[in-house]
Amino acid sequence: MSSFLFDEFDPVSPAAWKQKIQVDLKGEDYNDSLLWKTPEGIIVKPFYTKEDRKNHQINLPKKGFAICQSIFVDKETIANTIAVNSIKKGATSIEFTAKKEFDFNLLLKDINLEEVVIYFNFQFLSVDFIKNISKQINQKNTFFNIDIIGNLAKTGNWFTNLKEDFSSIEKTLNLTTNSISVNASLYQNAGANIAQELAYTLAHANEYLEYFGENVIDKVHFNFSVGSNYFFEIAKLRAFRILWNTLINQNYSVNKEAHIFTKPSLRNKTLYDYNVNMLRTTSECMSAVLGGSNTVCNVSYDTIYHKSNEFGERISRNQLLILQQESELSESQNYADGSYYIEAITQQLADKALQIFKQIEKSGGFLKLLKKRIIQNKILESANKEQELFNSKNLYLLGTNILLDKKNRMSDSLDIYPFLKLNRKKTLISPILTKRLSEESEQIRLKNEKYGDKN
Repeated sequence: MSSFLFDEFDPVSPAAWKQKIQVDLKGEDYNDSLLWKTPEGIIVKPFYTKEDRKNHQINLPKKGFAICQSIFVDKETIANTIAVNSIKKGATSIEFTAKKEFDFNLLLKDINLEEVVIYFNFQFLSVDFIKNISKQINQKNTFFNIDIIGNLAKTGNWFTNLKEDFSSIEKTLNLTTNSISVNASLYQNAGANIAQELAYTLAHANEYLEYFGENVIDKVHFNFSVGSNYFFEIAKLRAFRILWNTLINQNYSVNKEAHIFTKPSLRNKTLYDYNVNMLRTTSECMSAVLGGSNTVCNVSYDTIYHKSNEFGERISRNQLLILQQESELSESQNYADGSYYIEAITQQLADKALQIFKQIEKSGGFLKLLKKRIIQNKILESANKEQELFNSKNLYLLGTNILLDKKNRMSDSLDIYPFLKLNRKKTLISPILTKRLSEESEQIRLKNEKYGDKN
């Protein structure tokens, strides 16, 4: 577009803008009044200019995002029916979550594996099962979410032990194209701040690189969760692509796009006034899309207290369809390019995360710090700070700690237990525990429903 319309205006420097703002503040201090610091230690300014632009060269997807439907495999025929129906209704990807082996021929019946992207989220480790299923699939369109380090961090135990788990992964590398997952969602849902989340994900992935070497780079993919800090979550995903490419380029001279699968966080989802969860997931899915996710898998508004149901799944899928087709975000992976604010945040998040990553590596690596409980303590410290903000109403969850509907009753609507369950099993290390911000206040409200509010 021609710039002649703006030629009559003189350019204004950031210093001049700041000086004008200072005058308008009428004596109040610019730094105290208008600058604020995030939990990551990033200073957010009231305005950004082209001087803040970083011109990042980010390896973003070459095409738009896939819409994924997550399905738990209990009975293969039921899971298959749900999957086929979801594809007919607009899903282009399916995530199958399973706790045990299943009949994959029944599960994949009538699904076009040349067109539909499949994610297998196994909560077990079986080389023979992976070998058998690998013979029946399109390797390019299938991702095995196998993460032995993530399982250790989440449960406190290996599937078997360190040596056998890594041996099993090594065997699967020769059987599959996309076989190693790095579960970044764990850190976000446990309360890590964004810089920690990025650093721990990078250090987590680097353990696989250190063990298996350059050949594993093409087989690694990443599972992220996004929260409600809209612009920061966009910047987070973009920052991770920069960090990942920096790591593999400097250490292995490889330039490879990271494959990112993204879901909304559960940490800010609420039991009461649950319809607000739809607003939260819509914003979070937009962050996932504009951040450049390869696949976005929404969660239903009632996922924390209802068993999987057709209505909730349809609503969650339709949210993504609206973003993709009606909001015209089908090819929006580059939309954030050139945003002064997002590019500035992206750079700062990447810098903060890189500092933490270097400290981890200098201290012996991610696994060593997990065993020493240092990672767990850092996340818990961040989670506790966030919890204090929520408890003091300096962090709002609408309908939960602000603008409550006191007539809202939920005690008769719980299909599943919506709170943190502590496993009393003996563990090798302390597990990283995921917990929603509103759990304690919800438990009090449920108790009052049952016994009556004495206040």
